[in-house]
Amino acid sequence: MPTTHLLLALSVVFVWGTNFVVIRWGLDGLPPFLFATLRFALSALPWLLFIPRPTAPWRKIATFGVLLGVGQFGLLFLAMRSSISPGLASLVVQLQVFFTIGLSLWLMGEKVRGYQVIGLLLALAGLGVIAAHLDATVTLLGIGLVLGAAFFWSLANLTVKSLGPVNMLHFMVWSSLFAVPPLFALSWLIEGPQLMAESVRQASTLVWASVLWQAVGNTLYGYGLWNWLLARHPAATVTPLALLIPVFGMGASALSLGESLPGWKLGAAALVLMGLAVIVCWPLLHGALRRRAGSR
Repeated sequence: MPTTHLLLALSVVFVWGTNFVVIRWGLDGLPPFLFATLRFALSALPWLLFIPRPTAPWRKIATFGVLLGVGQFGLLFLAMRSSISPGLASLVVQLQVFFTIGLSLWLMGEKVRGYQVIGLLLALAGLGVIAAHLDATVTLLGIGLVLGAAFFWSLANLTVKSLGPVNMLHFMVWSSLFAVPPLFALSWLIEGPQLMAESVRQASTLVWASVLWQAVGNTLYGYGLWNWLLARHPAATVTPLALLIPVFGMGASALSLGESLPGWKLGAAALVLMGLAVIVCWPLLHGALRRRAGSR
């Protein structure tokens, strides 16, 4: 990968990692479901007026939008409102990798590989360390909600996997439209029209900037550029860089929000990241060794 492309990939990972701090800023002025509603509304409008509809069935566009909007971000925003810190949320949600693998194995009847078991055990050990240190910054409810968000993210991944080749920027814009009605309904029923109206009226410039960044930075720039890179380089070259997302997330939370990084939290992060690294990197290493042996 050329240096310029590597820097572009790192910029996406940086945006996705530090986005957890931006979410925290947004939640300081908006209730979670309203925040998610506005985020997906601005991800769809006005962009779909200029971006053509992706070559995918309406059913799958809508399914992805609901899974990502309500399932992933709705639960993630709800958890981050008061039940888990941004740094830990950026780490725990990466367990979507294991949910994606598990669902793929179950639905496609594939065999579990030894390295997958090792990676899962390492990540579960890290999750156990987090669960053993519940306090005001991380609660059992928060862990459960973020794990739920990770599960719905994995379902969204499988939906994309079933599409075949598709322009993901177009797909993200159009699918975002289908996340808005259920999120708005949840906000109306749970948070109430009075709180919704007051929150919009009193939202600060920083809060609105956070909403806009969710749509433009996280969705259009992040997904658009990431998929541009995937179209030009092997997935095995680009995908492992996503392991840096929790690193940026925890670092940004510590620097911007003063989130503490005690030894147990760093240890938990190391275990989870080691588990993810085994899952992502072992097949790449094994394939490289086989190619080297075959060339001799």
